[in-house]
Amino acid sequence: MDKFLLIVAIVDAGFTDLVMDAARDHGARGGTVLHARGTGNKEMEEKFGIIINSEKEIVLILANEKICDDILKAVNEAAGLNTKGRGIAFALPCADVCGLKFD
Repeated sequence: MDKFLLIVAIVDAGFTDLVMDAARDHGARGGTVLHARGTGNKEMEEKFGIIINSEKEIVLILANEKICDDILKAVNEAAGLNTKGRGIAFALPCADVCGLKFD
């Protein structure tokens, strides 16, 4: 049985297409977008020179562990902290997955 990971990408609002285009190019079939609001710390903004946009979007992608690293690297290149998307991404293990059908 294949193992899956949940990729979570948090980007500034309006940049989910960057995440999904990069993910699809590396084998992802789709994702789910959630709207969110971040909480920035003014002191962190001043110390690191990063302006924290409070309007965020979270992209959830369930991916086979075999392609997870490739997807994470691609998402970081397309929408990471050093891009307009100013995002972060990480993966979480999934103990059980049901409802997926791959041909």
